[in-house]
Amino acid sequence: MDEANFGVVGLGVMGRMLALNMERNGFRVAGVDLDPARTRHFGTDAEGKNLISCETLDGFISALERPRRILMMVPAGKAVDEAIASLKPRLAPGDLLIDGGNTFFLDTDRRSKELEASGIVYIGTGISGGEQGALWGPAIMPGGQPEAWELVKPIFEAVAAKVCGEPCVAYMGPRGAGHYVKMVHNGIEYGDMQLIAEAYDILHRGLGLDNDRLGDIFNEWNRGELESYLIEITGAIFAKKDPETGESMVDVILDEAQQKGTGKWMSQNAFDLGAPIPTVNAAVESRILSAYKEERIAASRILAGPAAEIPADRDEVVAAVREALYAAKICSYAQGFALMGLASREYGYDLNFAEIARIWRGGCIIRARFLNDVRDAFLRNPGLSNLMVDPEFARVLNARQRSLRRVVSLAANSGLPALAFSSALAYYDAYRNRRLPANLTQAQRDYFGAHTYRRVDRDGVFHTEWQATA
Repeated sequence: MDEANFGVVGLGVMGRMLALNMERNGFRVAGVDLDPARTRHFGTDAEGKNLISCETLDGFISALERPRRILMMVPAGKAVDEAIASLKPRLAPGDLLIDGGNTFFLDTDRRSKELEASGIVYIGTGISGGEQGALWGPAIMPGGQPEAWELVKPIFEAVAAKVCGEPCVAYMGPRGAGHYVKMVHNGIEYGDMQLIAEAYDILHRGLGLDNDRLGDIFNEWNRGELESYLIEITGAIFAKKDPETGESMVDVILDEAQQKGTGKWMSQNAFDLGAPIPTVNAAVESRILSAYKEERIAASRILAGPAAEIPADRDEVVAAVREALYAAKICSYAQGFALMGLASREYGYDLNFAEIARIWRGGCIIRARFLNDVRDAFLRNPGLSNLMVDPEFARVLNARQRSLRRVVSLAANSGLPALAFSSALAYYDAYRNRRLPANLTQAQRDYFGAHTYRRVDRDGVFHTEWQATA
């Protein structure tokens, strides 16, 4: 029997779909799983296909050609370390291990250094697109040693999504660079989803539009500058009926959004690096707030809000929400890319932002027409400090900041929470202002803690004795 070109450890949904994708693209793939049921399922898949279902780890290792290329699709954390511990004694110098899960990037940094000392090359790989993306073409974000990337490049390019004939995969950088980029992707995804949810709330509760009309609006938006996977599926969601009640499916789903933690990781890392990402933070906080369902119900009986007043000019408001959503999207992505800029310098990743935007155009959850413009902005200026000051994006923001203000104002006056829209506008205003009230904050710090301050009229560090002495 011919040896396999590639091996997959972990045959859950994502691992199995990726194996099938590779096989369809001409590669022989071996698979193994601790769960015998998954192994049997993969064995059924293997019938008539170029797949090898392995019942033992030793059998799996012996089925692979050298240098061995092994993708681990196991849960992040302890399971990855356990998988590495099981595989490492069976590997030879030059073999490649790949972690394709949603792993915290600093864990990947650590594992990469440890394995490199043993002669084993390692890639931390962000994979986005869900089950169907894994099967038909995901966006892939690998980071590790350059020689490790060369070992897997032909396979990853073959199975990745394609946009204009270009595979949605590229080498991100050393060690944990790939998992860092995937973390930011997921955080930006949180922001996109929250902005869309708030737009829905304003149109639905603020304007009184029903789900059929909402579906028409989002389908129309998906034919323009907001064209994206998330806008597309939102339109489809509004059209779906609950087979049990006949009601709109979206109306029978409890208003409690869960999360896996990657958005929280991005928020925590941004605080560590000193990067402002208020829109992602707002999205994380909104999901957390949604979980307080019983408390919110109780509070709704006690705390007052404004009386509902539906604007008469509904069509104008719908247009303003569309413009505000696009403007807020620019602000949110500006935050994400600025964070990656800080991280690239801090961790020595040397990220290529035009390439990141390019590979996000297809396969991944945030794929969108908008990312063509993001890529072009970084091609024009690879050292761009913030996406908002790119000439094209600045032109759009200058034209649409009034719509963003109108939507935030409408939400506030209607008593509708718009944490993401509000944070995007506040970020825009804070970034464009020459002077912020931080001078008072620093004066307070110097008053109670002698933390000193700098002056606007001369260089140096100063302290004032604020309390008069007798």
